[in-house]
Amino acid sequence: MVSSIDRSEIAFFDLETTVPTRPGQGFAILEFGSILVCPRKLIELQSYETLVKPHDLSLISTLSARANGITPDAVVSAPAFSDIADKVYDILHGRIWVGHNIIRFDCVRLRDAFAQINRVPPEPKGIIDSLALLTQRFGRRAGDMKMASLANYFGLGKQSHRSLDDVRMNLEVLKYCATVLFLESCLPDIFTENSWVSPNATTRNCSNSKSAVDGTGPSTSPPSSSRNIDHHNSPPSHPIFSLAASSAGEPVENEPEPGHVQPDPFELGPLVDRIENEPLEANESMDEESSAAATASNFITESTEFVNLDDVSIPSITITAVPFFRGPQKMQMLHGDAPLQIRCDALKIRFGLSTRFVDHAGRPRLNFVVDASPNVCGVLDACDNIAKRFVDSGSSSEWRPVVNRKPGFYNLPTIRLQLPTVAEGDGVRWVTEIYQKESSSIQRVVFSRYDVAELESLIRPGSFVDAFFSLDPYDYQQNAGIRLVAKKLIVDSN
Repeated sequence: MVSSIDRSEIAFFDLETTVPTRPGQGFAILEFGSILVCPRKLIELQSYETLVKPHDLSLISTLSARANGITPDAVVSAPAFSDIADKVYDILHGRIWVGHNIIRFDCVRLRDAFAQINRVPPEPKGIIDSLALLTQRFGRRAGDMKMASLANYFGLGKQSHRSLDDVRMNLEVLKYCATVLFLESCLPDIFTENSWVSPNATTRNCSNSKSAVDGTGPSTSPPSSSRNIDHHNSPPSHPIFSLAASSAGEPVENEPEPGHVQPDPFELGPLVDRIENEPLEANESMDEESSAAATASNFITESTEFVNLDDVSIPSITITAVPFFRGPQKMQMLHGDAPLQIRCDALKIRFGLSTRFVDHAGRPRLNFVVDASPNVCGVLDACDNIAKRFVDSGSSSEWRPVVNRKPGFYNLPTIRLQLPTVAEGDGVRWVTEIYQKESSSIQRVVFSRYDVAELESLIRPGSFVDAFFSLDPYDYQQNAGIRLVAKKLIVDSN
């Protein structure tokens, strides 16, 4: 038994859930499975798996049972989530979490389950989403990069869609991918010559000195795995050499330079640091329930200068790559010599806060949708064209327009404003300055704590808001576009 005090093990986990059959139905957890893994030897130390009985067995539809094979009869005698909450908390809290597509799916479902029983959810030391990580490092050679596709690529068997099998398959896939990347790093010229290296796994170099990481976008489907592996009898092979060695952003060479200290190939600390400092984003569609796929915009020089919408000069708008930035491509949109930041008054809120997607720590990544007037559309469409030309010069990413014109609603365009947060001590705080306008007075809203419900009561559909936002272009994981980040909001409560 692993000591509960020792939090150094990596927790691979996976959930199997019901499949909603109607809008707003939500998910119910049907199974939880996890393994604790030694970060140096990559061997399984402990495992746990249990079926979970949902509060309403009718949620397990035929579609749901077909997806993972879990029927109402299978869970009728299983414990409720409240019965296993202590065990789940003990396994996950304070450890590094690993899973395939867990940022978009499993972490959200887990937090919801704890909220439903009025319990504080476990918090990770860090999160490694293998879907985003392998998409970035391994490229598109395994197709859509779902666990089933990766398992098929390496000949590891068919998926079973059961939790414990999923997490064990996840570990095996990571080992295999890491070994391939390690071998390719040793003899890159030979592997490239024989077309073993996916072109999407390399970094692009263009005349404007941009660089970006290619890859497919994450999937919304739950991970998949195989039952055909004897994990306990297999040796601890395929260590994660290349992921650890390259996590610091340094190339892996055949021979180390004199005096150069090679990184410990089994030490995942640098990888965890990179994941923590470089939040992974999802490949998200531009509808009322989603948010734009992008990375954090900390590289933009802070400025209090905001240009009124009518004063924006299109010929003065340029875009440039941010030099010396480690990680995915960073770009900056300028108005003259200053970062382009725009003020738009009296924007009508179409859809309130969306909490569908989460950041690297599993917290909601907030955004809301406002109507876009013809003047707003004109300026943002022009910015879109400028940024798209810049990105298209060396990218195969799919461009997502900043102005959303849904089919059938072309005359009702919208834009999405992002509300960034930042970690502060053990908690988190809003970055956006938020003010409330009542009658003729404007007062800053001071939040006593990170409370989405409190903010949601302020940003309501039908209200009007004066928005001060930056335009942050991104090109990340085969998705590109402009992200509108709210720096200041004045909400009209009249």
